[in-house]
Amino acid sequence: MKNGFVALVLVALLLTGCSNLTPGEQRAATGTGIGAAGGAVIGALAGNAALGAGIGAGAGLLGGLLVNSWKNNEQESYEKGYNAGQHSHPPPPPPPPPPQ
Repeated sequence: MKNGFVALVLVALLLTGCSNLTPGEQRAATGTGIGAAGGAVIGALAGNAALGAGIGAGAGLLGGLLVNSWKNNEQESYEKGYNAGQHSHPPPPPPPPPPQ
């Protein structure tokens, strides 16, 4: 029971430390965590969980940074299009039909 409480407090402290991260830092940390967990599982099956976790963490970090770059580019493109739309003028109305 005591060990479970200590583990719960440690997890809460670790998660609290991540509350002020930028979106880019969050993506990098998420990629690193997922990569480390996946690498540890694969490494455990291959016989060296620590090496698998290290390799997975590196690959996950790279993946998280690539996703961050993609999301930043997406946001910049959206803002450019939005600003262009805000500063453009609507086309003039069509001329009236000729009298019959």
